[in-house]
Amino acid sequence: MKICIGLSGGVDSSVAALLLKRQGYDVFAMFMQNWHDTEGTLHGDCEWEEDKFVAEMVARKIGIPFYFVDLSDEYRKRVVDYMFDEYARGRTPNPDVLCNREIKFDAFLRAAERLGADAVATGHYCRKEAVTDASGAEVCDASGQPLYRLLEGVDPGKDQSYFLCQVSQEQLQKAVFPIGDLLKSEVRRIAAEADLPSADKKDSQGICFVGKVDLPVFLQQKLRSVEGDVVEVFDAFYSDCAQWRRQQELLGRARQGALLTDDELEELSQPLDYSGISFETETYRSGKKHIKKTSCP
Repeated sequence: MKICIGLSGGVDSSVAALLLKRQGYDVFAMFMQNWHDTEGTLHGDCEWEEDKFVAEMVARKIGIPFYFVDLSDEYRKRVVDYMFDEYARGRTPNPDVLCNREIKFDAFLRAAERLGADAVATGHYCRKEAVTDASGAEVCDASGQPLYRLLEGVDPGKDQSYFLCQVSQEQLQKAVFPIGDLLKSEVRRIAAEADLPSADKKDSQGICFVGKVDLPVFLQQKLRSVEGDVVEVFDAFYSDCAQWRRQQELLGRARQGALLTDDELEELSQPLDYSGISFETETYRSGKKHIKKTSCP
């Protein structure tokens, strides 16, 4: 089986590559560049040139081929534009979730397949297992491919299964997570024992493949500042919200191991509807309190 490891230059993907090599797989590494602009980014925190250099050194140390792919156009169209659009709508996006669905396990997967890969591995702290019926037999889809369930990683402090919540079954079938059964401390130890160049590298804390950013400056590339009210939504709203109760029901079933349908997953992905909420804004002018009553559109 030929596996492409998405090698970012970090310790997690480096150890994932090392473990695959030790397990006897035909492994090659590929580093993807997803961002060129520097406006709003904080230099020194996650510059791609340094990451690429470290990734290439890791590949040489392990003894696997190294490739480079530029996916910046796809990333801008499919992730960054979405992020700007969500902020413009007043919603907080999660670009890392979209990056996994649209880039790592789509655009990157296709690039890896062109180089002969059967699957793509990443350094995510998560696991997958085949779905089985009551008799223990694997459950397959209409095309005969086994269905998989995404599981949280063993390390309770590093679980990243949430960031893969929108990955499809077809994508999950071609995904490999070599470090999902390890603790972060074990990953660091393996990297140090193997003397990998990334052994002491700090974890990334920025936007997926953009790096650490000054968010207001980054957003001002396309968005202008708009004044508005800050609204606190109290617990009483959620207890009366049918949509919230439905989403909690679906989450409860998923935690118990139920396999949700695509329609149910779509329900979970929908933002809560806050329209119709009435709230009061207090202001003080000339020592007097003024109360403004407003309803969300």
